[in-house]
Amino acid sequence: MAFELPNLPYAYDALEPHIDARTMEIHHTKHHNGYTTKLNGAIEGTDLENKSITDILTGMDMTNGAVRNNGGGYYNHSLFWEVMSPDGGGTPSGDLADAINETFGSFDAFKEQFSAAAGTRFGSGWAWLCVHKGGKLEICSTPNQDNPLMPEVACGGHPILGLDVWEHAYYLNYQNRRPDYVTAFFNVINWDKVAENYEQNK
Repeated sequence: MAFELPNLPYAYDALEPHIDARTMEIHHTKHHNGYTTKLNGAIEGTDLENKSITDILTGMDMTNGAVRNNGGGYYNHSLFWEVMSPDGGGTPSGDLADAINETFGSFDAFKEQFSAAAGTRFGSGWAWLCVHKGGKLEICSTPNQDNPLMPEVACGGHPILGLDVWEHAYYLNYQNRRPDYVTAFFNVINWDKVAENYEQNK
């Protein structure tokens, strides 16, 4: 069963001024659509064809570049759209807030560490907040379209928040000012969705 490009849960211009409409449209219809199409081509006729994207990634043959790059690209972007919202920003609450405070000391300390992971990732990649079984949180980053579900990549655990730091995610609006884009991201984080991800995977 082929994977399908998911619809965005908001309009392309809904995240402005933090992320501009043109970037969102290109990112979704060109980049994410491209990963989706190429993933379907890479798994067609193989034993991966009827597996979920999570099962594909956790059982990944890391030497299979087509599935690794496009499977990662498909999954990563699907999560990325969901953890943003035009009503986002602010701070988390409930069990997720408690876990962040327990792990990092404070929300501000978490924000600083996550921003550093995103800002210091050389070249293209992602910054992640992951949860391990038992509820422990961890921040890490990955190159290209790798993610922590893949074998022996980064911090392991299950990604509950991801930030795309490929240039195509921000260059039209921010050019080479990645730190400004990372700062803007915090204004659109959908903490309710992140908390849901946390509860489902802790």
